[in-house]
Amino acid sequence: MRLSALFRGLALVAACLAFTVIVLGAWVRLSAAGLGCPDWPGCYGHLTAKAAARNIDAISVAFPDRPFDYIKAHKEMVHRYFASALGLLIVVLAGIALANRKDPRQPVALPLALVGIVILQGLLGMWTVTLLLKPLIVVLHLLGGLLTLALLAWLVYQPRSVPEQHGGEQLERTLRVRNVAIAGLAVLVLQIALGGWTSSNYAALACPDFPQCQKAWWPEMNYKDAFVLWRGLGIDYEGGVLDHPARVAIHFTHRLGAIVAAILLGFLSILASKRGLSAAIRATGALLGIALVVQLVLGPLMVMRGLPLSLATAHNGVAALLLICVVLLLKTAVVETAARPRSVAA
Repeated sequence: MRLSALFRGLALVAACLAFTVIVLGAWVRLSAAGLGCPDWPGCYGHLTAKAAARNIDAISVAFPDRPFDYIKAHKEMVHRYFASALGLLIVVLAGIALANRKDPRQPVALPLALVGIVILQGLLGMWTVTLLLKPLIVVLHLLGGLLTLALLAWLVYQPRSVPEQHGGEQLERTLRVRNVAIAGLAVLVLQIALGGWTSSNYAALACPDFPQCQKAWWPEMNYKDAFVLWRGLGIDYEGGVLDHPARVAIHFTHRLGAIVAAILLGFLSILASKRGLSAAIRATGALLGIALVVQLVLGPLMVMRGLPLSLATAHNGVAALLLICVVLLLKTAVVETAARPRSVAA
């Protein structure tokens, strides 16, 4: 097998694995298993939760403040195994890229950058545990995972350039898709960060009703404490440390962000699916619209049903799918505008 074909195949596997790691991370966080293993990289000093379960007496002495919970420990270690496999696969991709660097079609800088991101992700994963679920670290870890997924999706996806017979009007439409996709990506990342902040501060049920919040259109909120990024070291954030009005402020801001993101991403979906130059842009725009509708249903539904784990995890997974759709739209638009005839560009 040629190195280029092997690279593409492994990159696709890595992208799928990155998506799986993100969903597993949400599953661990939402099931309150983030400190299921209070040390790193092992679990209570062992490589597996099963091995730790055989030494409960020693664990109770070494970790008196963290009673062993096999279910939570198992969930945490499953996530770590998948994340480690992803990191190893990305290192392999970087090695193949270096070995095949003489091929002009072989990306090299991006696989090497992914290695650096994975190393940082490992550190953030360690700090998530050792700093006792500090919300800022949790959100940065989430964004790092999404950045890894986005870059792998960009690496894997190779859209075909459109024929060069298109004129200035068609080029203008593609440029508009590209520009709106850039804006949509920025808003989506901010909204996902707000979602991570909501989850890590245990504010997902601060507004248990919908469409109102605390039976009001503008509830009592404490914005002064809601978005303090750093509160010092040694604070245990499991269960949250904020008062109720601060959690309401976080949740309500996430809802407001959802409205802005929905409007912009909805506009991008319509623009791409109805006025896109190529079939690739139109199809990806339609997929974006479907994922957006699903997300807009999942958000209120999981609140009204009391945050069931299945719906909350799916909410995180669809957010990752939205990110993939926007990234693919952006790359397609970039490739198509790069293929424009010089006469049109002038």
